[in-house]
Amino acid sequence: MTGRTVVVTGANSGVGRAAARALAARGARVVLAVRDPAKGEAAAATMTGDVDVRRLDLADLASVRAFAEGYAEPIDVLINNAGVMIPPLGRTADGFELQFGTNHLGHFALTNLLLPRIRGRVVTVSSSGHRAGRIDFADLNWERRPYRAFPAYAQSKLANLLFTAELHRRLTESGSPVRATAAHPGLAATNLLGHLDGDRSLLHRLQTAVTGRLAQSDEDGALPTLYAAVADVPGGSYAGPGGFLEARGTPKLVGRSKAARDGAAARRLWTVSEELTGVAFPLAVQRAR
Repeated sequence: MTGRTVVVTGANSGVGRAAARALAARGARVVLAVRDPAKGEAAAATMTGDVDVRRLDLADLASVRAFAEGYAEPIDVLINNAGVMIPPLGRTADGFELQFGTNHLGHFALTNLLLPRIRGRVVTVSSSGHRAGRIDFADLNWERRPYRAFPAYAQSKLANLLFTAELHRRLTESGSPVRATAAHPGLAATNLLGHLDGDRSLLHRLQTAVTGRLAQSDEDGALPTLYAAVADVPGGSYAGPGGFLEARGTPKLVGRSKAARDGAAARRLWTVSEELTGVAFPLAVQRAR
């Protein structure tokens, strides 16, 4: 990775930190794009190599724009890793449901704003939870329905895969050499479920016990992301653990749900995402020529 620059969102903890650490140790210049710079600096202090910390709040489109406007250097790999998982109902600074706004719309805007400077690959981290997802175009931001945390999470992770598919299609049409890939970490023992620490219900205790037995470490959970970022895989591919139920194991290319293969839904979601964020695919003019 010597001579290459990698931007990793949410790189101050969990799988993102593990991926950033591995890339920096192998010679990459790694930019930790994090909401809390102090936590980013603490994470950077645990890494060897060339590591830079920059502020990025994916739940605030003004912050996404500021990050992109302040970044002028070439990027070899953008890893859209940051995410929130099944929190109570919340809204981003722009009024989007927190999970859809952070996990999908924030990364959608960031990718398109940075794309003129990306020369290698865009990796977006999804989840096996996407299989339970459904894109409700009539109520993407949970303004009409009673909020349900896991279905909202699953929708955002399905959106990650539809985004990757449509980005791959557009890059191919434009003649760009950039590849769009996706990955999921399997069952990794990260801090994504930290907001449930106070839950002492029987269900939560059972979930904790199961997670403790099946979960991978952050380092192992980062392997599919690294595989999607550096292995010779085709654009549009999806990597995950190769073990039982894709919970853990050596990374490989894995399948996705029928909904994640819906090209019409991917194109519709892209159009809606452009309208919601005010950010468009920057290579569209080249594609039209």
